[in-house]
Amino acid sequence: MVRIRSDALTAAINPFGAELSHLEDADGRELMTNADPAFWTGRAPLLFPIVGALNDDTLRVDGGAYRMGKHGFARKSLFEMVETGDSHAVFALEDSEQTRAQYPFAFRLEAAFRLTGATLAIDITIANRGDVTMPASFGFHPALAWPLPFGAAKEAHRITFAAQEPGALKAIAADGTIAAATVPSPLQDGYVLALHDDLFAHDALVWDPVHAQSVTYGADTGPRLQVAFPDTPRLGIWTKPGARYVCIEPWHGIADPEGYTGDFRDKPGVFEVPVGGAKHIGMSITLAG
Repeated sequence: MVRIRSDALTAAINPFGAELSHLEDADGRELMTNADPAFWTGRAPLLFPIVGALNDDTLRVDGGAYRMGKHGFARKSLFEMVETGDSHAVFALEDSEQTRAQYPFAFRLEAAFRLTGATLAIDITIANRGDVTMPASFGFHPALAWPLPFGAAKEAHRITFAAQEPGALKAIAADGTIAAATVPSPLQDGYVLALHDDLFAHDALVWDPVHAQSVTYGADTGPRLQVAFPDTPRLGIWTKPGARYVCIEPWHGIADPEGYTGDFRDKPGVFEVPVGGAKHIGMSITLAG
């Protein structure tokens, strides 16, 4: 683990996946998942070059077909340590023979973590090192402690959106792709998600699009976490019923539509990085109150 610190927070990042694995307040209280293997051992995987599942686990692009598992390969890859200091760390992953067997593009994925006071900022740079325009998706997947370690019960926790979310949610099919049907919004007054396990009986809640650029998570009493995502037009919220975490997942991408067999370049949620260019995507977590 690579540890970075500020006066208010300590973070630990695992170079395997460049995965944020611990986030603690000044008193050493853990703000992230306990990673109980009975539910899920992930902590905050980086989702690249896809978000969610591909139809039949197959990426079809430019006339070729490539096998790739859910959420892509970055989360299962060892990143290079580029730079580290007391309050920041930078990691990078570049294409290899193994990645090109799944995704036939030359890329550099850089993940920069920085603590400033009570805020952890995560900045992603996706660079195209090849000679053709590169299609990609990206998502964050941080698993936050539920309940937070400030004394309130699980059922007292809620997620409040910074803007009203009037639309229905996407439904997830049995194979993890996006179903054609939608589901009614569970938000109270269009803003507030009162957390309980039954919400996640059929997988994640998916806002596509999401209008807010931030949410606040926690109970009415005690400190809360503000999660800001100015660069991502979709949001997933997920847990496994009974687990002690909730994932707030800003996405610049989404799973395949159910039964999708078109080109990856044409699917919803894919952006194109020009030759020699880069895409920048950021999020932050702030301990407030």
